[in-house]
Amino acid sequence: MLQIQTFTPENKPSEKEKDNIAEFLFKSLEEYGDPKSDILKCMEYAMKETESFGGSINVATLDSEIVGAVIINKTGMKDYIPENILVYIATDATKRGQGIGRKLMEKAIETSDGNIALHVEADNPAKILYEKLGFTNKYLEMRLVK
Repeated sequence: MLQIQTFTPENKPSEKEKDNIAEFLFKSLEEYGDPKSDILKCMEYAMKETESFGGSINVATLDSEIVGAVIINKTGMKDYIPENILVYIATDATKRGQGIGRKLMEKAIETSDGNIALHVEADNPAKILYEKLGFTNKYLEMRLVK
């Protein structure tokens, strides 16, 4: 049976759990991912292990095996910028299409106070799920990388 555990700054994962979650995300994000070191930084922000506003980590397991994870970071802003940003979400490649991503998204929405922003590539198949859950594409993002 699918179980979803929520970690917060008040209920942090152990170092082993944190490493397992980061490794899972690194492998499962595939071409949409970042280096494991960046994922760990995001987790440290969510758990307030660095100066931050905090956030949450939701982890889906089947038979004690991680099959999905999502990390939300609080932005410290409101109204003009959403209060939260969904930074990472992934499901195990062999378990996709079973509703795990939807359940993780619903849990992330339920456990987050305020609005949520996320970035998604136009060709990412998960975009359809986000739209079904009510996410809209209000802006085109532009970045200056220095």
